[in-house]
Amino acid sequence: MAFYEHVVIARQDISPQQAETLNEELKALIESLGGHIAKIEYWGLRNLTYRIKKNRKGHYSLLALDVPSAELALKLAEQVAPAVGAFKIGKELFVSAGPDIVKRVRATGANVF
Repeated sequence: MAFYEHVVIARQDISPQQAETLNEELKALIESLGGHIAKIEYWGLRNLTYRIKKNRKGHYSLLALDVPSAELALKLAEQVAPAVGAFKIGKELFVSAGPDIVKRVRATGANVF
C-alpha cells in the first residue's frame, strides 16, 4: 500500500474535543474503506496564512494514511470535503497521481494548498 500524509484543517468554530472526534470519525471511515491510519497528530488551533471561507484560524491535524490507490485517497477527500476547510496534497500522492489529483480534489469544492 502507498503511504500518504494529509493535513486536515477543520473550521475554527469547533472545539478541540470536536476536532479530536472528527479525527476519530475520519479514522473509522478510512478503515471501513480498506485504508489504515499509521498515525494521527493533532496540532491544535493555528493561524492560517490566508483566509479560507472567511476563517482566520483552523484546527490542524496530520493524518498519515496507508491506502491502496490514489482513487481511494480521492474518494476519502470527497466524503470529508464538507467538514474540511482545505487539503494539502502530499508529495508522494502528487508524484504518483500527477497534477490531475489537485484538479480532482478542487472539483469537490475544497481548497487545495
